[in-house]
Amino acid sequence: MAGNRSGVAANRTERADRPSRATGLRTRLVGLLPDNVAQDLRATRRAVGRSTAHARRLRPEPSFPPGPAGGNRLLVGPANFAGQGWAWARAAEAHLPDVGAVAMAIDTGRFDFPADYRVSPEHYRHPYWQLRQERYVVGTFTAVLVEALRPVLGPRYADDCSGDIRALRGAGVSVGLVAHGSDVRLPSRHAEREPGSPFRRRDELTLRLERQAARLGAVINDFSGPTFVSTPDLLIDVPHATWLPVVVDPDRWAGGQPALTLRKPVVLHVPSNPWLKGSDVVNNVASTLAARDLIEYRQLEAIPSADMPRVLADADIVIDQLRMGLYGVAACEAMAAGRVVVSYVGEHVRAHVRSSTGFDLPVIEADTTTLAEVLTSLVEDPESARERAARGVEFVRAMHDGRRSAEVLHPWLTDVSATDP
Repeated sequence: MAGNRSGVAANRTERADRPSRATGLRTRLVGLLPDNVAQDLRATRRAVGRSTAHARRLRPEPSFPPGPAGGNRLLVGPANFAGQGWAWARAAEAHLPDVGAVAMAIDTGRFDFPADYRVSPEHYRHPYWQLRQERYVVGTFTAVLVEALRPVLGPRYADDCSGDIRALRGAGVSVGLVAHGSDVRLPSRHAEREPGSPFRRRDELTLRLERQAARLGAVINDFSGPTFVSTPDLLIDVPHATWLPVVVDPDRWAGGQPALTLRKPVVLHVPSNPWLKGSDVVNNVASTLAARDLIEYRQLEAIPSADMPRVLADADIVIDQLRMGLYGVAACEAMAAGRVVVSYVGEHVRAHVRSSTGFDLPVIEADTTTLAEVLTSLVEDPESARERAARGVEFVRAMHDGRRSAEVLHPWLTDVSATDP
């Protein structure tokens, strides 16, 4: 027994001595380096040690899902605005051969849109998570669709995706960029072409958006790979991009009572940003008509995504926005629900939809000067309004159920000639 105890003690001594021997060897090797290189190496080791220790105290650490099946493996992120990153990922998987996809999102806690994995803002900014994320992405995916010019690897290289582009391409990962809106929409250009533009108010927010769009617009317009925009109006700011339609699930929104039947029309306005949507004018006009007992008016804000099908099903007419000159996710959801959608789209967007799809956009046009007249005509002619609502359902099923979006992504994801330069 005594011999065994002495042997165990010797083994413990030997194991305890190993780190010191390794440390001594490392110290001697570092000593052979030039002074400036050795100092940089020591500083880097100290920083990594502090970052790793700090990151391990951030609980729970976000986990990474298994890599998707398929020869073409796509990551979409990190914005996931209105759940579109997740929707595009699902569309690519469902409608393209040999494609698997994962959607990531920065979890701000403000919205409940689905994603395959999330990262808290604190982890997203932390070097330890950034290192793990880069290893996961490079080791798992063949392509990354970067949303809103935000870095999918966290701000490891830059505050925008410019550093990600270099790192991912250098590792053999193909990169595509998709713009969502305020990331590239230049307020000064919008104010010049749109009489009702909210950006004619040159306040601090407008100036900040101007700086952001100028900086990120330069990134996407100088990019040599595939570029996309989520709404056709953004082609003015990113002219060489391709429209990647937003995606909604038509079945999720179906089933409500047909619009403008058997009751006083319910007019609904659910602004995500009242300033951009022109909610001041909407409220004034709709409240006036409600006071005349022509409509029932409801303005709602901060509605959870899970509740929106019920909210839309209980409306007849949905006013999206009056100032921007576009249509997006909110308008598509309302059309899919069979509601009459009123919004300011503009002829530029309508012409692009018509020429690229063969469809006339079924959104009823109105702006800040015509809203009262448009709403009154809808109430007076419910049959025509119901016909427009039915066309909206058909339009969304044809253009925004994911099939068209998958077709747009197809050349990049599955055509071998579409590899990055």
